[in-house]
Amino acid sequence: MDKKKGSKVAIIGAGAVGSSIAFSMAIQQLCTELVLIDVNHDKAQGEALDISHGLPFLGQMDLYAGDYSDVKDCDLIILTAGIPRKPGETRLDLAKKNVLLGKQITANVMEHYTGGNILVVSNPCDILTYMVGKWSGLPSNRVLGSGTVLDSARFRTLLSQKLDVDVRNVHGYIIGEHGDTQLPAWSATNIAGLSIDDYSKTTGISFTQADRVEIAEKVRFSGAEVIKLKGATFNGIAVSVSTIAKSLLKGENTIRTVGSLLTGQYGISDIVTNVPCIIGTNGVERVLELELDPQELRFLQYSAEQVRLILDEVKDL
Repeated sequence: MDKKKGSKVAIIGAGAVGSSIAFSMAIQQLCTELVLIDVNHDKAQGEALDISHGLPFLGQMDLYAGDYSDVKDCDLIILTAGIPRKPGETRLDLAKKNVLLGKQITANVMEHYTGGNILVVSNPCDILTYMVGKWSGLPSNRVLGSGTVLDSARFRTLLSQKLDVDVRNVHGYIIGEHGDTQLPAWSATNIAGLSIDDYSKTTGISFTQADRVEIAEKVRFSGAEVIKLKGATFNGIAVSVSTIAKSLLKGENTIRTVGSLLTGQYGISDIVTNVPCIIGTNGVERVLELELDPQELRFLQYSAEQVRLILDEVKDL
């Protein structure tokens, strides 16, 4: 079968997240060639076979388990492999383990890399996105993190439920770290162009400062809640990553809160943090600077500094 140009994707890591991303991409027919790469080749092969058996109902796709040599000619490489955080471990403990693993994976990828964007999903996402960018030597726009795209989706969902409106009319972003210091950009949040306060007045639906705090907290702990209830999170991130992949592969120039290396925007430099960016075939096409209120800007800068504290501990590993 002739492959269409611009449609080969490699997913590194065939665990719950990697395989769920592959399944989501297959359902949406986002590429014509998709390779799963995992240190456990049998696991990757099993996942590829399982998904392939559903392809007759979806469309044509060359989906298989491979190795790092299959990174050649990829338009998108998605890194999902990582060691999960264990009870009692600190964020620094997790960062040290996965930075060492990420360094090895990046070396293997770059040995066969011929082009394309690298999307980092593995945690800690902001740290690894920064490090993969350094290890790979690629232009910073070519390496991006899945960041707070899922967090932003959770934020919009909670707002739609509270305000009793279609989530597609809710526009808002979670910015900063993909972690504890993330924050909603309330000043840039709107319902079909109306600010939250104006929409609340127009509809008569109460929305107080306490509601803002509650929603921000629910977003922050949504992942932990899912893990508590079912043991792991993978469906939401799979759909989020597929959405990012679609924009990258098809050049849609979509605005998403991906992790990108900032170079002075928001007063932040040489750190990966998550703010609205235009993403397309060249990766991060442009970082957008929202007009945040002063308190939000301070919180965003504080969040970036918390990432830097961890980064300073692991960047020489």
